[in-house]
Amino acid sequence: MSQEASRFEAPTEVDGAVALLAAEDGARVLAGGTDLLVQMRLGAGAPPVFVDVKRIPRLMATQLDATGLVIGAGVPAAEIFENESIKGLWPGVAEATDLIGSTQVQGRATWTGNLCNASPAADSVPALIACGAVAVIAGPKGEREVAVENFTTGPGQTVLERGELVVEFKLAAPAPHSADAYLRLIPRTEMDIAVVGAGVQLTLDDGGVVQQARVVLGAVAPTALLVEDAGAALVGTRLEDAALNAAAAAASAAANPIADKRGTVEYRKKIAGVLTKRAAKIAYERAQAR
Repeated sequence: MSQEASRFEAPTEVDGAVALLAAEDGARVLAGGTDLLVQMRLGAGAPPVFVDVKRIPRLMATQLDATGLVIGAGVPAAEIFENESIKGLWPGVAEATDLIGSTQVQGRATWTGNLCNASPAADSVPALIACGAVAVIAGPKGEREVAVENFTTGPGQTVLERGELVVEFKLAAPAPHSADAYLRLIPRTEMDIAVVGAGVQLTLDDGGVVQQARVVLGAVAPTALLVEDAGAALVGTRLEDAALNAAAAAASAAANPIADKRGTVEYRKKIAGVLTKRAAKIAYERAQAR
């Protein structure tokens, strides 16, 4: 269908957005539009209906209290990164958010778009998974919650069904002596797609021993990869070299990348281990400081 035939709708309630998305096959959510508009220019065509969700108060709200963060699906990346409380509690998530495109793009782009675009190289997704983020989905059958690590099913594919949209994200408040970090490698100095990304979240006891660890890789598999063996290698340690090397080896072994102009399979597997070690060290230092 041509762009001229498209219809623009801007509901002010979640139920209205659900009804519009359910009624028209191919209707698309317009949150930031930073992926959707690019796809259109590349020949995907315009959807029959654009459903602008940025006028729905719930999707533009941020609630942060002692239990954690609930943030609307339409909140732009720039607003998230500029929130000092979010940066203080989840520095790795903030770092990943600040890597979504340029400053101009971040004024529109959202976690939701980064997730729903379902690119293996999305930056915010590994960081969100590392911190146990949950996506709240609304649809014709009501609402459901899906852990971010289970949201993407393949490149360009998600668990969303017709009529469904992400309305908000939930992040539980970090435990004492907990912190996260996110790193990526790109071919250029800025605004490029990750060759590899690595998010790490650690929780320590009072003596500095790792009690819980989550290691997540991006751009090395069809979806972001929660590497349980890498996390397990860090638990019970103070991040001695042996533990870091074991985690790196597990990350490299789990990586299943493609070869393209940004890197060979062997290179990406190697870098997956290197970034895991570096991100783990940063997360550990941050956790010790809390």
